[in-house]
Amino acid sequence: MESNVRVRFAPSPTGPLHIGGVRTALYNYLFAKKHNGTFILRIEDTDQTRYVANAEQYIIDALNWCKIPFDEGPGKEGGFGPYRQSERKNLYKKYADILLEKGWAYYAFDTAEELDAHRKGHEAEGKTFIYNWHNREKGRLVNSLVLSDEEVQKRINSGENFVIRFKIPKDETLILEDEIRGTIKIDTNTLDDKILFKSDGMPTYHLANIVDDHLMEISHVIRGEEWLPSLPLHNLLYKAFGWDAPKFAHLPLILKPVGKGKLSKRDGDKLGFPVFPLEYTNKETGDVSRGYKEDGYFADAFINMLAFLGWNPGTEQELFSLEDLIKDFDLKRVSKSGAKFNPDKTKWFQQQYMQTKSDAELTELYIPILEEKNISKEKIYVEKVISLIKERAVFIEDFWELSSFFFEAPTEYDAKNVKKNWKEGTPELMQELIAVINNIEDFSSENTESKIKAWITEKEIGFGKVMQPLRLSLVGKLAGPHLFDIIAMIGKQETVARLNNAIEKL
Repeated sequence: MESNVRVRFAPSPTGPLHIGGVRTALYNYLFAKKHNGTFILRIEDTDQTRYVANAEQYIIDALNWCKIPFDEGPGKEGGFGPYRQSERKNLYKKYADILLEKGWAYYAFDTAEELDAHRKGHEAEGKTFIYNWHNREKGRLVNSLVLSDEEVQKRINSGENFVIRFKIPKDETLILEDEIRGTIKIDTNTLDDKILFKSDGMPTYHLANIVDDHLMEISHVIRGEEWLPSLPLHNLLYKAFGWDAPKFAHLPLILKPVGKGKLSKRDGDKLGFPVFPLEYTNKETGDVSRGYKEDGYFADAFINMLAFLGWNPGTEQELFSLEDLIKDFDLKRVSKSGAKFNPDKTKWFQQQYMQTKSDAELTELYIPILEEKNISKEKIYVEKVISLIKERAVFIEDFWELSSFFFEAPTEYDAKNVKKNWKEGTPELMQELIAVINNIEDFSSENTESKIKAWITEKEIGFGKVMQPLRLSLVGKLAGPHLFDIIAMIGKQETVARLNNAIEKL
């Protein structure tokens, strides 16, 4: 592997960053860090008609939340900037001119109306219109390949709109290599002459992308499968300039949960899961799109999930820290086929990471929720509560439902379970139990359990007749961790008070 690995993530700031884009950034980051290389963020904002003002900051915030920050990019100059294409636009015309001089490009003056007429004419004959060797020099199209140099210059000087197209060579077979897909063969006769420079004076993606990758010394281009059809043109552009091309790797699509088609925001809205890393508000419409961060996911769980959408380590291991991912990531283990998104698996990763977090760390996340409810408890108490409930939690927001009875007495009781377990004679039995509890001095979980179970055995009654009403009295429902752990946590006085309250209300 080359010692100077430089990769780039080059999104367009047209809206929130889809998780497919985050995965592309992640794979670039992992590859760079594995090879002690540089991860670059480049903002490809040549399409000003689709530019969204807050999208660039969203992209940066998303990468930072995911803990995959860029090494070079906007605000982190590394000697290869600017890192916004709109700030580099003066560069591109020079390179378009080089292609014109070399005969690899030409001026085209066809209007949108004229091209539309050609398309419709071809469709009427059951054909597809392609602007390439079939027709570019036959006089039907208006370009510098059929016009005299004087006429071309005259049209340019008059201010007539023009574009610069790349001249795809005829009758060649391109042998292309992809780090994931292997060898690809392309017949150049099937390719069209793409526009490199638009009438508004801005380059298209194709020209700007190649020029920037060359000037930024990009060694590997790791990008989505949707750019695979552009690979022949990009390869030819490197050849036309006489530059060495980087190595290319095209990542598989992230598919809908049903397995057909690319995952979209609509799928998330329909099935109830986010497709963006952070919440996003459309300033024009006011629409709010959900984000994994705001939905309560841990960044490391989110990243672990994303890594497996297209890559596998070749083992049974599924939980990887970012450091582990960097160590084990290999483009050769990235799949060619699409990866089906599974919302349930995403929650599984979240729950697994919940168990890896320390009780102290989770306490810091839970305390703000308790404070909102005007509940103040010592951290050591909250940590103990978390140790008892976290295995049943997926999100921090689940903690309150799983633990509210540790902090306040129930005000309601599950009607179904009350009907089933609070029988005639239960109040009297609970009064006897109160007397037993009041006589217990060591109120540890183990000792209380031993004393109460000994009393139940001595009375020769079923354990359920005592334990179920007792849990209902303390929790309000038949749920929660080990009952005697709850008793030990809330203490004797609160246990007795809750039993008295249940006797009175039930």
